[in-house]
Amino acid sequence: MKTGVFLFGGVEMDDAGAGPPLATDRRYSSVEAWRATEQLLQIGVEADRLGFDSYWLTEHHFQHEGYEIIPNGLLFGSVLAERTQQIRIGTMFNVVGQWHPLRLAEDFSAMHNISGGRGILGIGRGTVPREAESLGTKIGSFDNPDAMSADEFNRKQFDEAVEVIRLALDNETFSYHGSVYEFPPAGIPDRGGFVETLSLIPRPLYPYEIWQAVTSPPTLDAVPKKGYGGVFWLKNYRVLAEWWKRFGDLWQDANGVELHPGQHRKLVVSVCIEDSYEAAAASVRPGHDEFWKFLGPYGWSRGYVSEDNEPVAAGLIPTLEQSVDNRTWLIGTADDVLESIEAYREELGGLENLVIFPNMPGDDYSKTTEQIQRFAEGILPNL
Repeated sequence: MKTGVFLFGGVEMDDAGAGPPLATDRRYSSVEAWRATEQLLQIGVEADRLGFDSYWLTEHHFQHEGYEIIPNGLLFGSVLAERTQQIRIGTMFNVVGQWHPLRLAEDFSAMHNISGGRGILGIGRGTVPREAESLGTKIGSFDNPDAMSADEFNRKQFDEAVEVIRLALDNETFSYHGSVYEFPPAGIPDRGGFVETLSLIPRPLYPYEIWQAVTSPPTLDAVPKKGYGGVFWLKNYRVLAEWWKRFGDLWQDANGVELHPGQHRKLVVSVCIEDSYEAAAASVRPGHDEFWKFLGPYGWSRGYVSEDNEPVAAGLIPTLEQSVDNRTWLIGTADDVLESIEAYREELGGLENLVIFPNMPGDDYSKTTEQIQRFAEGILPNL
């Protein structure tokens, strides 16, 4: 089993939890954000030393609230690559519509080559109108009155942009003519003629993987058909098992290849390991509650189900007990967490790619370092 570490990359907070302040009232300085960036690099180095297979951050912009302060995982990854030896480096996820697609292809290729082939191309459509609208796209969300039309444009733009990226990465020369993008634009004069094709410099010197979040029925339908790996997070364990199998069936239908039970699928679970279940619950609760105070209004809990096995209300801010019941949070001793992982492996029929989320919003990075050390010492040898 390949095992990775995924962090949002936020600043440390001394008042994380369900109560005040409001998520939108927080404001941190550039000094505090940069201190967190340096700590994230150090944890990446430690994850490499401990033997984890991959290290993931996420792309977000303009978050003065301090939750996610890395705007460019590819640039960060290039620095981390120079400080590490084995660990693969990815972003969950590069928000494709917020990039010029050819710049994203160039930057990923450069990072991938610098790292000796350790780059992983994570792609997503985004979640936050504040950054989407400011950086060249649109996105639907619960607080966006034009959510449906914004989402339709985003999907169309995303599909075209990813097609452009793949053409650029995989071909010596390429051209593309869509409804959103045209490369090269018509009529560019060049030494007595006109530009007909483009060539990406640099292109990848090594094979690469593409992974996309599977968060809705349309993405569940699309991702396996396009041949990308699927990332599953924040899904009730029964729903997850259904989607996991459906992904494999769709892959086989589209590509004519039967997958191994866990192949091309990645499970992300939030974890907290302490000396007892009670200690883990007390340790993780403030960060868990801060997580949902921040992300609940964006609809991130839509993969949960109620005690009656019914879909939860839109915008639910779950309790820790609900997250444990849905098995999106695995907490307790190392043996407890290992038992939960083994249960997933059995229920899913196989688990080849596991990523842990050990850093809750507001956590001290010393605590995060301890968490990945506990996982590496108490669980990795048994996977």
